[in-house]
Amino acid sequence: MPVPVTILCGELGAGKTTLLSGLLESADREIAVLVNDVGEVNVDADLVEARTDLETGDEVVALENGCICCSLGSELSRAVIQLWKEHEFDHLVVEASGVGEPEPIARQFVRGPAGGPYDLEAVVTVVDARRFHDRFADGDDVPVQQGADEEGTRPLSDLVLEQVEFCDLLVVNKCDLVDDEERERVTALLETLQPRAEIVTTEYGDLEPDVLLESERFELETVRDSAGWKRQIEADAAEDGHERDDDEHDQGHDHEHDHAHPPERYGIEVEGYHRRRPFHPERFVELLRSLPDGLVRAKGLTWIAGREDQAITASTAGAETTLEVTGRWIASFSEDRQETYRQGQPDLAWDEDHGDREIRLALIGRDIDWDVLESRLDDCLLTDTEMAADWSDSENPAPTWMGETMTVSSTDDPEASTR
Repeated sequence: MPVPVTILCGELGAGKTTLLSGLLESADREIAVLVNDVGEVNVDADLVEARTDLETGDEVVALENGCICCSLGSELSRAVIQLWKEHEFDHLVVEASGVGEPEPIARQFVRGPAGGPYDLEAVVTVVDARRFHDRFADGDDVPVQQGADEEGTRPLSDLVLEQVEFCDLLVVNKCDLVDDEERERVTALLETLQPRAEIVTTEYGDLEPDVLLESERFELETVRDSAGWKRQIEADAAEDGHERDDDEHDQGHDHEHDHAHPPERYGIEVEGYHRRRPFHPERFVELLRSLPDGLVRAKGLTWIAGREDQAITASTAGAETTLEVTGRWIASFSEDRQETYRQGQPDLAWDEDHGDREIRLALIGRDIDWDVLESRLDDCLLTDTEMAADWSDSENPAPTWMGETMTVSSTDDPEASTR
């Protein structure tokens, strides 16, 4: 029988290690732990080893100086397979780095070599109730230091929401630091961001072991496609008469999902924005520098003038927006390749002049005047005169190459950085 696996995620300081330590003390089964920490000193692994009551600590495998979901990805698979060969245990818990994305880790247990001896049962994300409330759910827009991840490539706020959106169990920790209304506001927002996930609340990481270890709820495609922003985009696309997966725009993968709007509590709503005209690059960046305080999440594909080949994903998390080239528009390929792709996607909406180029965003926020925001987005679109202009030599801050990113912050700092 494959060994069940639980992946434990959450930003630094959310309480993952406290939760894990309590689990190891109270569980009535043999648990193996793989801990990943970023930095020269693996503090989390030291804490876990001190609480396992093992003489050698061999059951704790700590990968230092890197992230298991990227640079040490292959090492993760080797480590857990070696662990399985040399030890007998009932359950494996992987505590991921606070700056790690959960999906690449999960894929190794579903589609990688670790999927043989292991069965991934749950991805659990731990949320610091106080910090999450002040960063995303506070209507008074309390300033919170955002910053970039350890490699300086993505805003931490975006990583936090990625961890929330890719999980099937959300543990809202440190609830002693918020009042009842603040806790409910956090819960309502989490329900909007990831409608499928079960949500439990706790203080000091105090949970019964079975909550974490008896879930058996994980399905890769279901979790990956169930985030609130993606459901909204798919619902809008269906209303337009076609469905497609925007993350694999030119791959031809279609998915069907039931769409249900989350409860509109505390003014939290989800809206869609769809246009077949590009954004003016400078006006769009200026808008990103002055987004409404209540906008928590915006994500989807954008068409930016002067970047007619590049499909650029926009990802807003709180005060920061990342623009990243994630693919090419099918209309940018040769006619033969366009025909091949279109034959594979018979429901793909196609404009006679612009092909599949479009702007399609999901917007999640609280107490937003959506008409005003829609009008501001429309003001960023090219005018008829600008559409007829030559943009090839125009100054353009938008990213150009595959994987290149640009981060814009709606703070007092007017600078935007491109990597």
